[in-house]
Amino acid sequence: MAFTTIIGTNDLAEHITDSQWAIVDCRFQLADEPWGEREHRIAHIPGAVYAHLDRDLSGPKTGSNGRHPLPDPNALVQTLIRLGIGSGMQVVAYDQDSGMFASRLWWMLRWLGHDAVAVLDGGFAKWTAEGRPVGAAGSSHYARPPARFTATLRAGMAVGLDTIAGVVEHGGALLLDARAPERYRGDIEPLDRVPGHIPGALNRFFQDNVGPPGVLRSPDELRATYLGIFGDVPVEQVVCYCGSGVTACHNLLALEHAGLQGAKLYPGSWSEWCSDPSRPVERSPKK
Repeated sequence: MAFTTIIGTNDLAEHITDSQWAIVDCRFQLADEPWGEREHRIAHIPGAVYAHLDRDLSGPKTGSNGRHPLPDPNALVQTLIRLGIGSGMQVVAYDQDSGMFASRLWWMLRWLGHDAVAVLDGGFAKWTAEGRPVGAAGSSHYARPPARFTATLRAGMAVGLDTIAGVVEHGGALLLDARAPERYRGDIEPLDRVPGHIPGALNRFFQDNVGPPGVLRSPDELRATYLGIFGDVPVEQVVCYCGSGVTACHNLLALEHAGLQGAKLYPGSWSEWCSDPSRPVERSPKK
């Protein structure tokens, strides 16, 4: 049985030495970009390779295409091959806790047609809190041998800037912003040039997908919450975005876990949208 949304620590522990399982450490901090790599060197789940958000899971930045643009699919395939991820493997992605960075790799693998990928529920924090084994990286982050990966791109999973501009002008989709409420409202903006959100967007803070003790909420709870947000809008007409196309993937993971399939990602997200001062911006009053 393939794991396609989340996986628990018990299930991962049973397969920790399985050669057909690839474990990928995605820990990262936006304010300290080398942090995850340093932490991986100190300790990681045994056998895990490290994927860096900027170098491995993002493409080149132009100054107008967002802070974490999607890489070219062919370049991503080469990264996966180097990481030892093969087409027939079960992939498990984890980060420090909530899955906010691991869900980016989860979405990208599905974008390339690879469904056997899951996010470790509770991440490294839960793994270590349970006293499970850890390993040290030594000098190499890429201990797995290269693997064969064949992609079948699902281009329709992502939408571009022109589509979002059309939605803002004419409607036809529900835009869902995954950032913290204060950033959505425009009260603060610590990362991007302009505060606020894309006009007409609704807010679902990705951290609200997680409950105590740091694991994803139940499918029934997530389903009820999201259907309450969407109203009469079919999930196929929902486009998720965030600051740079990372935490929006967490909302897409939660939707998939809830059995709500078909929502899309706007990878450029707010950092791309607000890079052009001619594009409209909406700010919400404080509540």
